[in-house]
Amino acid sequence: MIALIFIIVILLYLCLIGSLSYGFDKVEDFKLKDLKPRTKFSVIVPFRNEAANLPKLLDSFFKLNYPQTLFEVILVDDDSEDDSMKTIRTVIDTKSFEKDFTRTDIIKVIKNNRTSNSPKKDAITTALKMSQYDWIVTTDADCILPKYWLDTFDECIQTNQPNCVVAPVTYSDGSSFLKRFQILDILSLQGATVGGFGLKLPFLSNGANFAYRKAAFQAVDGFSGNNNLASGDDIFLLEKLKKIDLKKILYLKSDQAIVTTKPMADLKSLIHQRLRWASKTSRNPNWFSKLVGLIVFSGNLACIAILPIFLFGLITPRITIALLVIKFSIDFLLLFKTARFFKQERVLFSYVWSCLLYPFFSVYIAILSLFKSYEWKGRTFKK
Repeated sequence: MIALIFIIVILLYLCLIGSLSYGFDKVEDFKLKDLKPRTKFSVIVPFRNEAANLPKLLDSFFKLNYPQTLFEVILVDDDSEDDSMKTIRTVIDTKSFEKDFTRTDIIKVIKNNRTSNSPKKDAITTALKMSQYDWIVTTDADCILPKYWLDTFDECIQTNQPNCVVAPVTYSDGSSFLKRFQILDILSLQGATVGGFGLKLPFLSNGANFAYRKAAFQAVDGFSGNNNLASGDDIFLLEKLKKIDLKKILYLKSDQAIVTTKPMADLKSLIHQRLRWASKTSRNPNWFSKLVGLIVFSGNLACIAILPIFLFGLITPRITIALLVIKFSIDFLLLFKTARFFKQERVLFSYVWSCLLYPFFSVYIAILSLFKSYEWKGRTFKK
């Protein structure tokens, strides 16, 4: 009976990840066609205590290929306590004196107007009210943008006329095992994100690379209804926008649109980041998201529990090995497809150790998120 339960759980896990792998291939790669730029963008970047990261972000804005007459950047200061504001002024002043530089007025800095329990949602709402253009793009202050980032969004919009575009995000620094572990983790999430779109059941998005029409945001009354949760500016808005027209929600599967950010520097920061993520995913009203979460949790829990069950002689060695091989093989398939798209195949060399540790980490975060608050940007948020 116990063996049968384990078999059913792993087979369900196999079907789920296998379906997401199939869905990943169903989403076609988007190729730039060198169309004339037309879309005007308001790029919104909430930030708090990001003095160390803002120079690289701003530099990537200035290096964008997109015409500067067609976009604006609104940086929203959420009560920073470091030198973030000074850093922004220094970067802009330095750029304005460069020989070939044209303009710096595309960058605007405003203060956040706090009205809810979610600083980031408040920051986006504050900026959106003063934005000039109909297309809103959000990213984070610790990100670096590719040269053809807005060109790719523009051609996707011109070609498909969507209301919302979800785009790829990954980590860039794999200098330690902890960081490579995080890269594999975010690749698995990105693989699931793309796979969901391929199955026409989108359930994930990332606010570090997310675009939508201002009119669509206003039509669904923005973030109202989930402002009590500090996180979730991406997936909750995605769920609302899907109700307008599911067919106009797209994933931009293009290597020219990949936004990169940095992994957490230490284990404590990683745990609090994952607790923050868990706080929003557990409240996601999407039934498919809940099903995915349940099956993934059950599959990882089964990997942990199967070892003591085997030692007590309640399951045979053959079944134990077969189930573990199935679990880790189907995980590798989705990771391989995703790593190849992101051109991060080298990180797969850390898969063996990561796949052994991940079930413990995943289950630990899932259980901890049920009762523990988390810290983020110097603030504590309750469950």
